[in-house]
Order: sequence, then structure tokens, then C-alpha cells
Amino acid sequence: MQAQPTLLASAVLSALAVMSTAAFAQTVQTTPQQSQQLQEVVVTASPFATEENAQILTPAKVLAGDELRNKLGNSLGDTLSQELGVSASAFGAGASRPIIRGMEGPRVLMLQNGMSTADVSTVSNDHAVATEAATARQIEILRGPAALLYGSGAIGGLVNVVNDRIPTELVGKPTGQVEARYGTVDGQKNTSFSVDGSAGQIGLHVDGNYRDTDNYKIPGNAKQGDATTASGRLPNSFTHESSVGVGGSYIADWGHIGASVSSLDDHYGIPTAEKSFIDLHQTRYDIDSLVKEPFAGMESFKFKLGYTDYTHTEKKEDGTADTVFSNRALQTRWELAHKPLAGWRGNFGIQSEQNNYSALSAVDGSPQLTPKTKSSTFAGFLVEERKFGSVLASAGLRLESVKRRPEGLQNRDFNLFSWSTGALWSFVPGYGLGATYSVAQRAPTVEELYSNGPHESTSTFDIGNGSLQKETSHNIELSLQKTEGLMRWKGNLFQNKVKNYVYGRTNGQVDATGNADPAGEFLQRFWSQGDATIHGAEVEVSYNLNNEGFSVRGFADTSRGTLDNQGSLPLQPATRYGVDLGWKQGPWASGARVLRALKQDRLAAFESSQTPSYTQLDANLSYTQKLQAMRVTWFALVKNLLNQDIRYSTAVLKDTVPQSGRNLIVGVRTQF
Repeated sequence: MQAQPTLLASAVLSALAVMSTAAFAQTVQTTPQQSQQLQEVVVTASPFATEENAQILTPAKVLAGDELRNKLGNSLGDTLSQELGVSASAFGAGASRPIIRGMEGPRVLMLQNGMSTADVSTVSNDHAVATEAATARQIEILRGPAALLYGSGAIGGLVNVVNDRIPTELVGKPTGQVEARYGTVDGQKNTSFSVDGSAGQIGLHVDGNYRDTDNYKIPGNAKQGDATTASGRLPNSFTHESSVGVGGSYIADWGHIGASVSSLDDHYGIPTAEKSFIDLHQTRYDIDSLVKEPFAGMESFKFKLGYTDYTHTEKKEDGTADTVFSNRALQTRWELAHKPLAGWRGNFGIQSEQNNYSALSAVDGSPQLTPKTKSSTFAGFLVEERKFGSVLASAGLRLESVKRRPEGLQNRDFNLFSWSTGALWSFVPGYGLGATYSVAQRAPTVEELYSNGPHESTSTFDIGNGSLQKETSHNIELSLQKTEGLMRWKGNLFQNKVKNYVYGRTNGQVDATGNADPAGEFLQRFWSQGDATIHGAEVEVSYNLNNEGFSVRGFADTSRGTLDNQGSLPLQPATRYGVDLGWKQGPWASGARVLRALKQDRLAAFESSQTPSYTQLDANLSYTQKLQAMRVTWFALVKNLLNQDIRYSTAVLKDTVPQSGRNLIVGVRTQF
């Protein structure tokens, strides 16, 4: 049964090798100047909006264009799961959150256009991230201590989804993109669009997405080697999502001011024995402005304001509402960028956020998991950089105050101080050696402090700890990179020592009231603290990436987290390595990726199952043609070509919820 997929994979790789030989000959004939011109990608979440190779404080990866479209999944975690240093929580098809360097949940901040998504995906792995990648222009991953700029929720890094809902530039005529795709593994039907236009000095934008999937196919049984568990398709793994957003702005020589409104509805199943499902709704309002040279000595003034009304209801298999999660958040952020002062350039600003969060019983409104809690955050930050000959130095600090005000429980206040310093030495043109040292602090979240009740979708009985202390992370990172020429490479080494690391410890089965019961429906999980160390390495080498002809990229990442004197941290990512092959010639483009993940047997004291190794092979092929003023791309993607039983070591449900089997995705994309 395994011979046919293996032969098919060999045929695909052989075809790519043949095409690559011809493409390599054409690449050699290309002039050096043409072959080395790679598109510059600007990181909007960076304090200096620089291209990704120049990042010091926050090593970056940006997904955009065809690369983003080829990697697009049903969730944000699925879309980013194969990026360097990034894994996913993988709680079925509907909910999968990115995990950066082994850090997840409240340590990795989810942003949309530089402002928090304000959902409740940090609370539990079954909660989806409330933003849509299908309508994004680009997705930015900042793998370093981004807490300096965006707060304690980014102590491990951040993901910023940029969708341009508030235009910053005027377009001469309407431009946009429309895409439709179909997937075989789950009957996926997905349509998305994004359109920009202008009327005089008013820029306009509208986008939308519709996705519908059935329960997805799996290679074997839901529980590996257990013929009594589901096979064929994974029960209750369906999704149904729709979103729409509109925005406009006034754009002039002095800058711009604009606003947008968006709505997202998500309905997806939880693939556990209880077969519960979630109905999610979010309405979001944003204001964004930029004033160039507002007064003497200043380059620009930016102001952002966002209000989010988020609710999701967890329902039992028969449709009975069980728990209602709600979060209403008001955010503001302003930044002033100053002109060079004694050789230093940088910006400073203030950020605030007010949240009203609760997880209440749908029956009587009483606290089901956490009580109604008001939280407020107020922070000031400063980031500066300066050139000293061939060395680019950077430094910054952030002061932050966090207050938690729960109904009927103890109030908590946290004063946080974070700082970072780093340097990038261009010792030879095109080569850089970087070093960063940072200290970042995080306040415990509402759920870590005040949870006390059953969580139906995860089958856990969560118990918070009202006496938790703030986390303090000491991070050191070294990087070496080559950023010019056909051949490019980079490597990162990092170590993160965290004092008072908060983690969930499990402690046997309990009933719905929290009493010990070996046959109980819920697994008791309580929040604890301990000192932890996370260290790892990342490396990638590429040839002719993004140019015509043959391209290749090799990559590997590994990280390990341990609790001091207590063994491994739970749900740690596996060591991975792989290779990307690509070929572009005229209207044709194709590629293949082979990723190998090793067995993950570094278990926490309360974990019992290892995660087996796997090999994932993906491939893509596209043809682009011009029809009048339109650019039409026909594409085919194959994911998990070998139909492997893939389980992520970072997934809570790894033992009973495999990833989907072989999936052929076909579609068409039109740009105008």
C-alpha cells in the first residue's frame, strides 16, 4: 500500500530535477545583476519598517505573494506550521495557533495590522485565532523578544496579519485579487477577494472570504494502531468560516487618516469524544492615522485605535449551549518617530488596552470557567538605533502596568520592565554577525489566575492560581547571515531562561464538580510555576530564491525546553529538517518541499506518550496567463503527498487527532 505513494513522490521529484537542469542552464546565462535582484520585503511590525534581513531586536520572516498563497491553510497555525522556528497547536482543522520556538498561548501575540486580535485564543487550544489569512497581503513572524514593542503577550514573539483594510496609498484605477480553490481531503470550497480603489483623495478597500469544509480524511485510525477508533474521516473536524471587511481613508501629502469595520463568523467542530462545536463571532472597528513631520524634530506621528466585540459559544453535540466566552477590548497606540539626534534614530510611544473578559454558563450566566474580569494595560516604550561604522546598534525599553479586576476574587497588579540591546556587524559587504540580549516580563493572564471549572471542548477541569508571580525572561541570541548574491544563508542560536514560567500541569481524571474520579469526564489541569530554560538553533541555506530558473533551500530547526530540575516542558516541538526545490520559467512555476520531523520523546513528568517521526512531502504547480488587463493563475497544490500519519508533538490531542491525509487543491487566482 505504501509503494504507490512512494513511486508517485519519486516521479514528482524526478520531474522537478529534469526541469531544474534546464532552468539551471538558463540561470547561468542570466547577468549577475539580474539574478541577484530579490524583492525587498518590508516588516511593518518593526519599529523602523526595515526589510527582513536588517532586523536586530526581532528576527523576522515575511510570507507574501505566491509563497503565502501556496502555504495557505484552514487556520493561521496551519498556514505557518512549516516556517523556521514555528510549529502549531493543531486542535483540529478549525483551531490551530502558531507556536514560536516552543512558546505558545499568552507568550505569542496575534496582531492584525499592528493591533491585537483581542480574541480568546490564548485561553485554550480549541479557540481559533480571530483573523483571516486568505485576505492578507502578508503575514509577519517576529521570532525574537517582541515584547519590547507590543507588550508582555509577545514575550516569545508575535504574528502580524497585514490586510490593508485602511489604505495608505491612492491607486489610479481599481486593483485587486479574487481566488477560488477546492480541496479533496475535506471537500474544501474557499473563495476570497480583495479590492482597492480611490475617489479623489479617498482610498477605499473591501475584502471577504468564504470557506466550507467537511470532516477531513485521515490515513489510518484516529488513535494510531487502535482499530476501534475512527478511520476514513476524522469525526467532527468540519469548518465553516466567513469574513468581510471595508475601510477607507483620506490620503494627502501630509499623511493619511482612515477607518475600517470588519466582521468574522466561524463555526467549527472539536474532534474529541464529546463532539462539541464552537460558534464564534467578532466585530472589529479600527482607526489608523499617520502625520508626516508633525512638528520640528519629528519625522512622523502615528495613532491607532481599535475596538473589538468578540463572543464564542461552546455547544454540545446536540446543539445545547454550554459556555459563553466574551471579550470586549479597546486599544490605543501612538508613536512618534524623531529625526536623527546625535546619530540616533528611533521612536517612542504609549500603548493602552482595556478588556472585559468572561467565560460564563450559557444556562444561568454564572461563572463557568472564569468570572467577569476587567483588565487594563498602560505602557510606554522607546526604541533607538545608530550606525557606528560597519556596526548597526539598537536598544530600547518598555515600562508596563497591568491590572486584573475579577468579580469576587482577589485583584492583582503587575509592574513590568523590559529592555533589549543588540548589534549587527557587517564585517564584509553582504555578511552580518548579530547579537541580542533582552529581558522581558509577562503578567499572568486571567485564565492562569482565576480559572476554576470544567471546559467542555478540551475535556479539562482548569484550576487557576491567584498567587502567580510575573514571568521574567532573559534571552540571548546570536545570528550569522549572508544576505546578498545567489547563495544566501543564515543561522540563529538562542537561549531563553525564564523565571516563574507558568505552565499547565495535569493531575488525573475528575467529575464535573472537580472531585477525583478515575472514570470522570474531565482531566484536571492546574496552573503552576517553575524556572525554565529554552534553547535551540535554526539554519537555512538558499540558492536563487524567488528568481527565475532553479532554486533550492535547505532548512532545519530544533529547540528544547526544560523545567529546572523537573525535566522537560510539556508539548515541545520536534527537531525538523528539510529541503525546498523550485523552478520558474516564463508563465510556469513549480516546487516541492520535503520535511522530516524526528521522534519527540522528551516528555514532561506528567506526559506519557511519545510523538512518532514523519516525513511530509508537498508539491505545487502553476501557470499564469494575461487576459486583457488581468493576470490569471491556474494552480494545483498537493499536501502530504505520501499520505503520512502526521501528529504534532505540540498538539494536546496528538494521540487521537492526526493531521489530514493526502490533499489535492486546485484553483484559480485573478489579479487586476
